[in-house]
Amino acid sequence: MEFFRYTKTLGFMGKSKLAMFFSIALIVSSFAILAVKGLNYGVDFAGGTIVQVKYTATAPIDAMREKLKSNETFEGASITEFGSADEVVIRMRTTTGDVVVDVGDVTRETLKGTGDFEVRRVDIVGPKVGSELKEKGIMSLVLAIAGILVYVAFRFEWRFALASVLALVHDISIAIGAIALVGLEVNLDVLAALLTILGYSLNDTIIVFDRIREGIVKGRDEEFAEVIDDSITNTLSRTALTSLTTLFVVFTLFVWGGEIIHAFAFTLLVGITIGTYSSIFVASPMLLLLGFDVKQYHVNLAEKAKREAEKEKMRNQFESGVM
Repeated sequence: MEFFRYTKTLGFMGKSKLAMFFSIALIVSSFAILAVKGLNYGVDFAGGTIVQVKYTATAPIDAMREKLKSNETFEGASITEFGSADEVVIRMRTTTGDVVVDVGDVTRETLKGTGDFEVRRVDIVGPKVGSELKEKGIMSLVLAIAGILVYVAFRFEWRFALASVLALVHDISIAIGAIALVGLEVNLDVLAALLTILGYSLNDTIIVFDRIREGIVKGRDEEFAEVIDDSITNTLSRTALTSLTTLFVVFTLFVWGGEIIHAFAFTLLVGITIGTYSSIFVASPMLLLLGFDVKQYHVNLAEKAKREAEKEKMRNQFESGVM
């Protein structure tokens, strides 16, 4: 299915330098934001306690703060709205060491007199567990990128692998910078979104690389930049259709999915947008910068075909009893 057709090849590589400057600016800005603001780690990674409370009317946040101050269990706690004015989340960076104490019961007792409410959720993560989750989360991203490097190098060629990984690092860096900019809470949902971005962006890049490889085999006399432009143009309809439909679904989740999925949807919105851009303006131009040699690639293909033919000949001779 084609969303639109082009009668001529678009000159994407002619805009690659401008795109590279734009990408570098985004990455530098992301690192600057991370250095200044840092990441707002949630309870999943930093440890602590979350209590979600829902009132039958608008939550009296000021009265809740006064009540919580009277109980040392809630020392340093913060109260924020959770999607609507009648629902709030109480966050504490500390956890109770008494396994007998039910934080939900303590909350109910402490907030008595502030109105009709129910405690909907209590999440407790110890600092050691949170630290382990953070380490394993970072490790999962590193291992995913390393696995992708090996896979693409095996399927294509090492320059294709390096170009795709650089594009993925570009996407993740900008997504994390956007998360730090808006101050989203980094939790397991955000980690899942980052891993999803890796898969989505790689899928886009692999489709473009497949078409580039086909173009290299067919267009022996073409310049490599022309092959890339032609390949991207041929896949542009598919890229636009896939990205727009995915963005529509994620945007719907972001707007109407509720507070609990807000961070996940925001991270995907940024990641899918940047991933679509990088498959065209980052991964493909990287092949040019890394010095991919079309002529040498043809030589390697010819040698590979020769080796396969020799193996097939020896196999046939062995099966026929002629050595």
